Amino acid sequence: MRKLKLQVQISVDGFVAGPNGELDWLTWHKDDRHQKTILELHEHVDTILLGRKMTEGFVTHWENVVNNQPESSDFPFALKMVNTPKIIFTKTLNKPIGKNASLAKGNLADEIANLKNQSGKDIIVYGGAGFVSSLIQGGHIDEYNFFVNPTMLGKGMRIFEQLKHKQNLSLIGATSYGNGVAVLRYVRESIL
Repeated sequence: MRKLKLQVQISVDGFVAGPNGELDWLTWHKDDRHQKTILELHEHVDTILLGRKMTEGFVTHWENVVNNQPESSDFPFALKMVNTPKIIFTKTLNKPIGKNASLAKGNLADEIANLKNQSGKDIIVYGGAGFVSSLIQGGHIDEYNFFVNPTMLGKGMRIFEQLKHKQNLSLIGATSYGNGVAVLRYVRESIL
């Protein structure tokens, strides 16, 4: 069975965006080791899940890097983001946004179970906050990859607000980088 992994940028105090979705607090500078970690996480993935609200910005950003910034240090990752099949979870869109994208409009639990039971590599979700909150609340995420940025926001968007039951996690990795980011990797204990 395929695993659903979350990769999320998060502040030290647990926010994934500012009050209006701002991302100006993120640590954008990545050293070679940090970049390698990001690429390695995606090596074991062949499907990206996105919530509707995050999709346009995500797709536009990575397609812009591929189309206009071939010299960028983000170019190898951007190619993976554009070329990897993306599934947009939505109730309102009638057609996908971007290349290699399709829509999922059914019941969240059923859609996730169906994807996990298909053959292939693992699945990764990047956001948005509301969509990720629903996945966490439903117990659908098997592996958490928290990219903890050296910032405290005090207020903003969180992803754990809908959690109604304790979920025990086991630490499988912790790495710090020269830019101040720490990557904490956890799996749900029930899937060990």
